[in-house]
Order: sequence, then structure tokens, then C-alpha cells
Amino acid sequence: MAHGKLPAWIAYVDAPPMTTAQDPEAHAPSSEDPASWPKTLDLRSTTKKIAKQALNNTWKETMRNILNLFTLVWVATLMTTSARAQISDDSVKIGVLTDLSGVYADAAGPLSVEAVRMAIADFGGKVAGKPIVMVDADHQNKADVGAAIARRWYENEKVDVIVDLVNSAVAFAVLELAKQKNKAILVASAGSSDLTGKACSPNSVQWIYNTYALANSTARALVMEGAKSWYFLTVDYAFGHALRNDAAKTVERLGGAIAGEVRYPLNSMDFSSYILQAQNSKADVVAFANTGGDLANSIRQAQEFGLTKGKQRLAVFLMQSSDIHAIGLQAAQGLLVTTGFYWDLDDQTRVFAKKFMDKTGKRPNMVHAGLYSAVTNYLKAIEKSGTDDGPKVIAQLKSMPIEDFFARNASLREDGQLIHDMYLVQAKSPAESRGAWDYEKLVQVIPGKDAFVTPEESACPLLKK
Repeated sequence: MAHGKLPAWIAYVDAPPMTTAQDPEAHAPSSEDPASWPKTLDLRSTTKKIAKQALNNTWKETMRNILNLFTLVWVATLMTTSARAQISDDSVKIGVLTDLSGVYADAAGPLSVEAVRMAIADFGGKVAGKPIVMVDADHQNKADVGAAIARRWYENEKVDVIVDLVNSAVAFAVLELAKQKNKAILVASAGSSDLTGKACSPNSVQWIYNTYALANSTARALVMEGAKSWYFLTVDYAFGHALRNDAAKTVERLGGAIAGEVRYPLNSMDFSSYILQAQNSKADVVAFANTGGDLANSIRQAQEFGLTKGKQRLAVFLMQSSDIHAIGLQAAQGLLVTTGFYWDLDDQTRVFAKKFMDKTGKRPNMVHAGLYSAVTNYLKAIEKSGTDDGPKVIAQLKSMPIEDFFARNASLREDGQLIHDMYLVQAKSPAESRGAWDYEKLVQVIPGKDAFVTPEESACPLLKK
């Protein structure tokens, strides 16, 4: 129905007086905007009126009034159905697809599930008047397993948005499926910069970090301190490749050189041969393009081989507080790393950290805090847009101001990358730490515009329009 007053044949019906909120003449309805339709159509009173009129009217007049009543019922049904159709299946369903038992279980895993559960509870358990439902699954760090779960969720279990991911190979597989099904994903802990680069999509968001932001900031800091030659130990899949490539570009752009590289399979336990190759390279920096359990193992073994007792330095690009907790300050002390969140940064972060600690017994890392932020803002966008249609919700997110305990000075760019402040931190020495989880000290706040790739440098087609 077009904008304007209701047709005369509806106005003809001599219904009882309506309030302003009920009066169709005061609220000219539009089929395109269900929110503008009248809240109530008094069909009972209208029916009684037509029945009384039928006693005195001609057959022709009576039939005309009955036809008007049927038409009025049809309009009311159309308005109700259209308004409800904005939230599909009468619920908003979030699927947490993560590593629940493998090498990234501490970095994301069960605590990512808890972070989403907290976000839903803190939002009130409902959005746009509909319940919020959560499911979770373990993708086992296998792209085919992750894609199969995502397909089942989208096609059979009515999941509206998939979040977390934690493994870039899995994220790419799920992203392709999301494009096919026109669904949404919120990438929290998968890091490849290609997710918002050449593979960018209106269906996806990368909320917390990417390999460019991590590698660029840390590599820049070390090169500026004089570390010119670099040797990489790289986990051999999409995330490791992107992390190594982004770091190498920064090193070379600033006048450094790549002395060599060795790649190893995900979830390796023995790094001795790789570390000996790095040690023999005589490079200024031995850089670990990995994270999670692999990072913990490689740093411990580097310490055992005395890698840092000479002139060589270690570089890490994705080391969270949970990783330092696993590694220990004795091995991690002095390492520089870029992060999107530190729990002890200020009062806002400490409030969230305490709530998370009370729930889980652990401090939140960057992934857990960022995932809570991403889901909360996604729910706000559903509330504001009145729909759970994935691409429409993401479009709403891009138009909204975003500022919370995690996302500082933030905006969601057209490529799906959340641009926000990042932090260069250094692992404390055991003597500097005041106790458990007091592991990092702030070195520098890095504005988002400096941390993330510029639109001009990006390979995302959405930024070229």
C-alpha cells in the first residue's frame, strides 16, 4: 500500500471512535514500513456496526459493507504478518563455531562460548521482542568440518549468524557458505587480513584484529629499535602465511631484510629442528608467525635452546594474556606484542574483567572481550534495524557509532573491518608482576588509522567503489 490516507471504502465503515494511536487516518500506513501501520483495528466493533446496519440497509448496501469487512480483515492480517516477519522463526539464533578441544582452545574455545552467553544475558535474553538462542560446536581446526557444521546450522537449524571461527582456514570456508546463503558471520578470532581484503564481503565482519594490525605494529617497533634481519617460523596454513607476509612487508618497507623462513604443520610439539635453523641464520630477530599452543611450545623450546642468550631477539605477533599464563613470565618476559585489549587498561576494562573472572575463574583475553563486544553490538543493530537479516544487520552496524570497553574510537568500515585503537604491550618480568594475570604493561596506544591497512592499500573490492 502506498503512503497516504486509507482508501475511502475503509473509511466508510462506521466503526467506533479510535484513539490517535489507532486511527488509520492519523497514521497513514505503508506496506514498506510496518512500523507506521496502526497498532489496532477494532474488527469486533466494526462487525457489530455492520450487523445493525444490515437491518435497515438494502441487500446491495449490506453486501458492500460485508465486502469492506473482509477487506479490513485482510489488511489487518497483512500488517500483522509483515511486522512479525522481520525476525525470522520468532527467534535470533547465534552459532559459536570455535576450537573447543585443540591448539586454540585456550585462546578462544569454551571461554568464547561463555563470552557470547554473557553478552546474551546482559542484553536481557531478547532482542526486538524475540528470544536469543545460542548453539556451539567444535570445528576441530578443519575447514571441511567447520563448513559442514555451518551448512547444517544455516539450512536446518535456522542459525542467523555464526561467530568466533578462531581458525582462518575454517573462516574462509564458512565465509564462502555465508555468501551463498546470504547469511552473516562475525569473525572474532580468525586473523588473516585477506578476510577483509580480497575475500571481503557485505556478509562478514572482522571485529578484533587482523594479521596486518598485529604484524605491522610489532614489526615496526622492533625494526625502529635496530632489528633489521628477520627469520620466520611460520605455521603452515592461511593464518601463518598472512601473518608472515604482513610482517615481512613492514620489515622490508622500513629497510630490513628477510634472512629465511621455515614452515611447520599446525599443532606441532617438537620445534627443535626449526629453532636450530633459526639460530644458525644469525638473524637479528626470530619471529614466530603462530599463536595458541604452538606459540607456547615454540617459546619454551627457544628458551631451552638459549636462543635469546646471544644477540638474537624473539618476535611474536599474537600472544594473549592466556598465552602468557600458559608460557609463564620467566619465558615470556620482555616480549613486545600488539593486542586489541588488555584487561587492566582502565576502569572500563577492569569492570568487564571482574565480571568475566567471576563467571569463569579467568581473566578475559583479547578474543573473549572482543567477541562479547561484537555480539552485543550486533544485537543492538538488530534492535535498531528491526530485522535479523544478516547483511541488513551488518549494514546497520556500519552506520552506527561503536564505542565500548573494548572498541575505542571505533568505526566499522565498508570492508567489514572494525577500525579501533590497538595497544603495543610488553610482557612483565616476574619481579614486576603483582600476581596472577598481571602480565603486561602498556608501551603505546596505536590509533586504529595507523594500526590497520588504509583503504587505498586494501585489496577489498568494496573499498574501490
